[in-house]
Amino acid sequence: MKQTIKDGEFSFMDKKLERILPRVQKPARYTGGEYNQIIKDKREVELRVAFCFPDTYEIGMSNLGMSILYHTMNSLDYVWCERVFAPWGDMYEEMKKADIPLYALESGDPTSDFDVLAFSIGYEMAYTTVLDMLDMSGLPIRSSERESLLPLVVAGGTAAVNAEPMAPFVDLFFVGEGEELDNELLALLRVAKREGWTKRAFLRQAAQIGGVYVPSLYDIRYHEDGTLAAIEPLEGAPARVVKRIVEDLDASPFPTNPIVPSTEVVHDRVSLELFRGCVRGCRFCQAGYVYRPIRAKKPETLIRQGIETLKNTGYQDVTLLSLSTSDYRPLERLCDGLLAYCEERSIGLSLPSLRADNFSIELMERLQKVRKSGLTFAVEGGSQRLRDAINKNVTEEDLLNTCRIAFAGGWNSVKLYYMLGLPTETDEDIVGIAEMANQVLHCWRQHAKNKNRGVKITISTSCFIPKPHSPFQWEAQISVEEYLRRVNLLRSSITAKNVTYNWHDAETSLIEAVLSRGDRRIADAIELVWRRGGRLEAWSDYFTVERWMQAFADTGVDPYFYTLRERPVDEILPWDMIDVGVRKAHLVREREKCYASELSPDCRRQCMACGATKLLKERGCDE
Repeated sequence: MKQTIKDGEFSFMDKKLERILPRVQKPARYTGGEYNQIIKDKREVELRVAFCFPDTYEIGMSNLGMSILYHTMNSLDYVWCERVFAPWGDMYEEMKKADIPLYALESGDPTSDFDVLAFSIGYEMAYTTVLDMLDMSGLPIRSSERESLLPLVVAGGTAAVNAEPMAPFVDLFFVGEGEELDNELLALLRVAKREGWTKRAFLRQAAQIGGVYVPSLYDIRYHEDGTLAAIEPLEGAPARVVKRIVEDLDASPFPTNPIVPSTEVVHDRVSLELFRGCVRGCRFCQAGYVYRPIRAKKPETLIRQGIETLKNTGYQDVTLLSLSTSDYRPLERLCDGLLAYCEERSIGLSLPSLRADNFSIELMERLQKVRKSGLTFAVEGGSQRLRDAINKNVTEEDLLNTCRIAFAGGWNSVKLYYMLGLPTETDEDIVGIAEMANQVLHCWRQHAKNKNRGVKITISTSCFIPKPHSPFQWEAQISVEEYLRRVNLLRSSITAKNVTYNWHDAETSLIEAVLSRGDRRIADAIELVWRRGGRLEAWSDYFTVERWMQAFADTGVDPYFYTLRERPVDEILPWDMIDVGVRKAHLVREREKCYASELSPDCRRQCMACGATKLLKERGCDE
C-alpha cells in the first residue's frame, strides 16, 4: 500500500506534541508510526473513518476485533480507517492545556475532520469515555444536536445488544459482527455523501441494512410505574433488528500483518480465533448466547494464519482464543501444526478458556515446553447443585482429577474463578468454595511431583450481573451489602495459608448492572457523570461510585429499579427490539431449568432449538 499522507504530513500538531510528550508517561501511546500501520493518500479516498476505542492504547491494541475491522474497512480503496484511543489522565490534561483536540494516530489529523467516528464498545463502563472522546473532537455529544450528516457517529460491540443507555448520543449502532456490515454501511454513506443526502434520509435508508439499529427511529413509551409500555418503530424501521453474523470464518478477513505496537500492550502476542459461539449454554453467560450460532475455523486455516502472522510481526507468543478453547474438536491437530513451527523457534503457545471436564494434560505438557504457566479454571459455583442450576457442567471430580494430573506433572499454581450472587445461591454454596479449595490443597499434598516449591491456590470472585439476552436477564442482582456479606463469609471460611482470595469490588458491579440493563432514561445520568469529570471509568484510578449515585439522584434515576428488581417474563425489556437469534421462549425454559437444578446438554450432543440457526443460510451449526 502506498505510504503517503500528503497535505502537511502531521504539520497540524507536530510542534505541540513535541512540547508535551516529554511530560507524559508512555508517550509511544500517542505517536503512531508503528510497523504495519496503514497509510493512504488523503486525496485519493472519499471517506475517512476514525476508529475510536474508548480506552487506553494498551487495551485497544490488544483487541482482536478492532484489528480485524481496521483491516476490513481499509480493504475498501475509497476508505481510510485510522485508530483513535482515549488518552490517559496525564496526556488528557496536557492536551487540554495545549488546546490539542483528539486526533488519529496514522495522520495526526483531528477527529473532527473525519466522515465517521466509529466506536467499539465492549464494556458498559466505557460509556462516559465515549462522551469524552466526542467532546475532545469538538462535537456535540447528543445525536440530535449534530444536525448534518457528517461526521456520523456509530458504535458496535457487545454493548450494542442493549444500546438504549447510549441511544441519545449515537446516530446508529451495529448489532452483531461487523466484517460485512461495516463495509455495507460505508458503501451507503459514500452514495449519501456524493448526493448530498440529509442525515435523516440517510438514517432511514441505513435502518434497512440488516444489523443496523437507529435509535431515533423508535418511539419508546413507559407505564406510570416506570416499566416499558411499548417500543414502536417509525418511518419504516424494522420492529426487530436481527444481528449480523459471518457464516464462513475461513473466508472471513483476518489480518496476518497486524500493527505491531510501539510500546507494551496487554496482549502482546498473536491471537488466533478458533470459533465463535459456545456449545455449553451456561445460563449466566451473555457471550454464550449473543455470539451464537457456533462457527469454527478449520485447523489448516488457523495454522496458516498463525505462521504468517508470526513471520510478519516477530511476536514470540501465540494465544488460541474462544469462549471455550478446549471444546475445539481438532485442537490437538491445530496445536501439532503450530508447534511444528513454534517449538524450534522458542515461540510460546497458550490456551486460555480451559474447562476442567475436558482438560488434556498431555496437550498442556507439549504446549508448555517453551514456558510453563499456571492453570486457570472457571468453576463459577461452590456446589454441584448450584453448578447444575447455572448449567456449568463441571463436577468436583472433574476439577480434582485435573488438578491431580497437573500436580503430578509439575504444576504448582491453580486459579479458580467463581461468582457470588447467582440465582438460587445459598450460604452453603459459598462455604463450598472454601471446601473445594481445601480439596485442591489436599490433592497437591498427595500428588505433587515437587513439594519443595509449595503450591499457590488463588480463589477469585465477582458479583453476578444479570445480562440482557441471557436466561438470567429477568433476575435481580444482590445488593452491595449482601455481596460484601457473602465475601466476608467466604473469607472467614478459607483457613489454609496456601489459598489466596481476591474479590471484585461490589460498587463497580452495581453501576455496570445499571448500565447493562438500563433504558434511555439513564442517559442523562451518564452525561452528568461525564460533565462532572467521569472518564475511563473502567479503571479503578478514575471510578467513584459516589459520583454515579449523585448523578442518579440529580437526574431522578433509581438505580435499584434496574438492579434489585426481579422482572416478570412478560415485561417489555429495553433491548427487546434487538434480535440476537435466540428465542425468548428458550431463555424462559432455561431459566425454569435453573430453579429445578436441571442440566441442558451441550449443542453438539443435542440441539435445544434455541433458534440461532435461523441466522444461517444453510441450517445447522459448525462443530
